[in-house]
Formats: sequence, C-alpha cells, structure tokens
Amino acid sequence: MTVTLVTGGNRGLGRETVRQLAALGHTVYLGARDVALGRAAAAELGARFVPLDVTDDDSVAAAVDAVRRAEGRLDVLINNAGIFEGMVGAEEADVATLRRVFEVNVFGAVRVTRAFLPLLRASAAPVIVNVSSTLGSFGVITDPGRHESAFVLPVYGSAKAALNMLTVQYAKGLPGIRVNAVEPGLTATDLHGLSGPGIQPVEQGAEIIVRTATAGPDAPTGTFSDANGPLPW
Repeated sequence: MTVTLVTGGNRGLGRETVRQLAALGHTVYLGARDVALGRAAAAELGARFVPLDVTDDDSVAAAVDAVRRAEGRLDVLINNAGIFEGMVGAEEADVATLRRVFEVNVFGAVRVTRAFLPLLRASAAPVIVNVSSTLGSFGVITDPGRHESAFVLPVYGSAKAALNMLTVQYAKGLPGIRVNAVEPGLTATDLHGLSGPGIQPVEQGAEIIVRTATAGPDAPTGTFSDANGPLPW
C-alpha cells in the first residue's frame, strides 16, 4: 500500500484528502496538532493518527519516528497545514502577522519536508504535494481578467508565493522526488469561513490534491496546477 501523510488533516481540505486517499487504499497518516480532534477524524476516516504540530521541531521529529517505526518509508507527503490571517490589507500588515502565518504556511512546510526526506527517499516513487493558492501567483494576481487580482492580501499572498518558490526549488534540488504545488480552488472550509454561490464543496477542492498525489511515476515535477490545468507562477 502507498503510505501517505497529510498535515493539517483533521478538518477541511486535509480531512477530505485523507478520506479520498484512504478510500483509494492508501495507508494514510492524518497529522494534526489537536490530539482529540485528530484521533476522532482518523478513526472516522479509516486513517492512522499521528500528532503533528508543523511549527514544533520535536513534534515533527516524533511524527517521523512514528512513521519510520511503523512503515519504514513515506511515499507521499502532502503539505496541507495552513492558516489565513483574515483580510489584512497593505496598511494593516505587520511583522507579527507575517511571522505567525509564515511559521505555519512556509516554515512548517520546510520543517516537515526536511524531516521526512529520509523516509521519502526510502520510497520507490516519492511524491510531495504542496497545497498552495493562486493568491501567491504573480501571473494570476497581476492579470486583471482574474478575480484574484481584486484582492490585496500581502501576508497570505506572500506566504503562498514563498511556498510556490519552494516547490520549484525542491523539484530542482531533490532528484527522484516529484514535487508539485496545487490550487484547490475557493472551497467551503474553516480556513476563511466562506460559503454560498461560487464556493465549492471540499469534495471538489480535494480532487486536484488527490489527483496530483496519485499521479504515476512518469508525471511531471515542478508544476503548479488546479483542476483545469497548469497555472502561472
């Protein structure tokens, strides 16, 4: 069975990604900071819970040890954990808010990726999927024809832009590991609390994450895409 870890897996897109991959037969490790919620979600979804706070070195190291002892490898890492600071504009953005968001959305992905590299290299066809956003795409937010261009979100946007660059650099610097970024689309989750017309359900949002995670070994690396295809960086 394919061994997969999903960070931030107890709710929203992470939870739905866990559900879909478990249904496909993956051995899924649901990583979550909240032990009670993580255990409950894993039990409901047929996954295995692993305590994982992406902002804490010791927590990440313990998660690596748990997966190593149980599986000896990791085939797919999905860096899904992320936070949104709210609609903080250019005048309100400050270093404290940037630091808090980057700690999860950027540094967390780096911390987890680096820690799990030995287990990924033990896989025959390792995959890393970074859950990103077109709000971090220079090509999208500077295109007046795209609705994202109307948003001014320097904190969240710059964090996702950093994650996109990490994706490119990891794809170049980690031969043998397929590293790609995906945009799930505007999805009804607790991340932003939005719902209603134009907001897709989590089942639809998780589709591109699952598709990229399960692509064959001949699939490309260093890409950024949504459900409709490639996106500009």
